[in-house]
Amino acid sequence: MNTAAAQQSSSGGVRVAVQRFGRFLSGMVMPNMGAFIAWGLITALFIPTGWFPNEYLAKLVNPMITYLLPILIGYTGGQIIHGSRGGVIGAVVTMGVVVGATIPMFLGAMIVGPASAWVLKQFDKAVDGKIRSGFEMLVNNFSAGIIGGALALVAYTGVGPVVQVISNTLAAGVQFLINAGLLPLANILIEPGKVLFLNNAINHGVLGPIALDQSAKTGQSIIFMLESNPGPGLGILLAYWLVGRGTAKQSAPGAAVIHFFGGIHEIYFPYILMNPRLILAAITGGVVGTFTFSLFQAGLVATPSPGSIFAYIAMAPRGGLFPVLAGVLTATVASFLVASLLLKMSRKAEQEGDLEQAAEKMKQMKNAGKAEAVAVAENKKSEVNKIVFSCDAGMGSSAMGASILRKKMKEAGVEVTVINTAISEIPQDADIVITHKTLTDRAKVQAPNAEHISIDNFLKSPEYEELVKRLS
Repeated sequence: MNTAAAQQSSSGGVRVAVQRFGRFLSGMVMPNMGAFIAWGLITALFIPTGWFPNEYLAKLVNPMITYLLPILIGYTGGQIIHGSRGGVIGAVVTMGVVVGATIPMFLGAMIVGPASAWVLKQFDKAVDGKIRSGFEMLVNNFSAGIIGGALALVAYTGVGPVVQVISNTLAAGVQFLINAGLLPLANILIEPGKVLFLNNAINHGVLGPIALDQSAKTGQSIIFMLESNPGPGLGILLAYWLVGRGTAKQSAPGAAVIHFFGGIHEIYFPYILMNPRLILAAITGGVVGTFTFSLFQAGLVATPSPGSIFAYIAMAPRGGLFPVLAGVLTATVASFLVASLLLKMSRKAEQEGDLEQAAEKMKQMKNAGKAEAVAVAENKKSEVNKIVFSCDAGMGSSAMGASILRKKMKEAGVEVTVINTAISEIPQDADIVITHKTLTDRAKVQAPNAEHISIDNFLKSPEYEELVKRLS
């Protein structure tokens, strides 16, 4: 038992570490998605093969992808490490890799932005308390300028060319898979990674830079659709709706609408986690969808974020809408058929093991210490002022959950602040933190003094009602 427990603990630690690194990568991109979408729309509309070709307006395309977007990523990466000072030096050093390469330097920005901010942070720690009064601003400004300038030269002469070789190698590998017809096999790894809440890391941290480079050269890229295809998730939710049972069947239609039209893919992850064999349906849908995209030479001009069907339509190149929709449709049908078969083959007990039962099992696994903590929290319910609903990126499922809980609190007349944030940005004054159960370990590290509540279903969780009752 001890060995098994140790292995489980080790596995959980690795998962948390991977999620944290993935969150760090996607955290440099997600805050800047508005800029990526703006570039994508301008590209889709005004390039020579766009919907409304315009040579004058198309002049915005290359400067935005070459300079604006990488510098925004470098600034954000530096800001994550060392606040505004880190952001400034991250942007300065990113300029070095931008000028030192002939391709868009997204990967380079992800490296040098945080790295340069870390160097500046170490300098600030070294001189903390040692600067004479009145010279603080002088030292701060010149240290950032000197260190930033020196690192920009290093990035320009050394890092930029190396990153360009790495990027070219990755791009060549992807192109090889495309030419060999093997690209659909990538979904065998992508779909399980998504369910472990690595979707943002995979899409924006790994695939995004490669896809943007392709799009800048050819006007579109199939790589944008490897992770973001809403078809596999939609098929699974439709299967639950038609052949599932219990709460899962009841909540699936609403989840399907939010997933497909709202683009919040995290909504269907719990439906797979409570019946892990359904990952086969997600993989099948992903492989079939990508095969269809490859067959029809489909592609998007920029990242569809969120992964909504509306974003797919907006980012489709002129004349390329049918291939895009065909891949989404075939992925939906394939995942639906496999998921339906798996649900029908499940034993009766498993079929009836809906979301509420999964949540109950999770509660039974919690130790006595957790129960005591809840009891203490009940006695101190008057001290609960802020509830934080947190997810990986702080934009999708957490925003939805916070909205639902906020409405329930208002209807019950409970005056408490309910907000949503990314896990890395949980405020220190949070009294209660609500996360999906696979993210709770990370949230506890970020907010060790808060009470943590784990949930399974973003739309309909019994924990919502219990919390409202507790605080009423």
